[in-house]
Amino acid sequence: MSKKVTIAYHGHCFDGMSSAAVLTRFFRARMGESTEFTYRGLDHQPGGSFVPNAVLDGEENAVVDFRYTTSPALTWFFDHHKSGIVGEEEQRHFDADTSGQKFFDPTYGSCCKLIVDITKSKFAHEAPELADLVDWADLIDAARFPTPSMPVELKEPALKMMTVVEVHGSDKFLAPRIEKLSRGVTLAEIASEKEVQDFLAPLLTLHEKTLTEIKARARCESGVVTFDLVGLGSDRYNKFIPYWLFPDSRYCVAITAGKSRAKVSVGSNPWAKVSRTHDISAICAKYGGGGHPVVGAVSVPPSEVEKARTIAREIIETLSHD
Repeated sequence: MSKKVTIAYHGHCFDGMSSAAVLTRFFRARMGESTEFTYRGLDHQPGGSFVPNAVLDGEENAVVDFRYTTSPALTWFFDHHKSGIVGEEEQRHFDADTSGQKFFDPTYGSCCKLIVDITKSKFAHEAPELADLVDWADLIDAARFPTPSMPVELKEPALKMMTVVEVHGSDKFLAPRIEKLSRGVTLAEIASEKEVQDFLAPLLTLHEKTLTEIKARARCESGVVTFDLVGLGSDRYNKFIPYWLFPDSRYCVAITAGKSRAKVSVGSNPWAKVSRTHDISAICAKYGGGGHPVVGAVSVPPSEVEKARTIAREIIETLSHD
């Protein structure tokens, strides 16, 4: 009888998609080809990011690239966000686990790389065919791009997939592609699929429009780039545009609003000449958000745009002073 496995992953995220794919490869090798997989994309929501217990409906349940849950249904966990374990109760629960199947390391640039290293060192599992996917996930999530223009020009198949996934990251779209990636289908092959290309074309047009809007609205003071994109109808934009436009900046704080949330996005310039001195995940956590030391966000209900703007002003004030 085949085992039913649910993988809950960070949705609308290249690293989340890639993490689900490499874990699928590991589980299939461990449990057999007949293993049945269900994928549940999770997104950050106003009021905090939680794993709904209802999504953990498999015989084995994994959460990857997302916040920890104390649910007894959770059997596997991999995450690298500094805010992945929140509060003393969650930390105690994680520390008390004796399964040997829950792993947390915020020093990693990507969850995908964490899974690869853990499954190799702890379970002697390797999948060299997925090396390109793992490398791209690590480069994208840790913003290890050699130049600011690379993630803005979006020429490589991985970056085209990144652009599509961030908007069209539904389980219906991603589940078959996670399966393909887990079996070694290349990013170039998937990026060339008609459905992906049909999604990509209008996104590239929107990308150009957003670039124009950020050019018009952004300003940089005390090393902090700020802009407000409320009214454009989306809470997503290419996070590297500000650093391409303002190469001498250190941080960026942006306000956006979509149908499900208003959002304050906070980041640090990977190419800054002056090193980062603030922990962005800690700053965002004060407002119910989270992330990494180098990037994070705070989400509020879509009706609370003014609250988002107030939060943004306070964060800008914090980042403007060492």
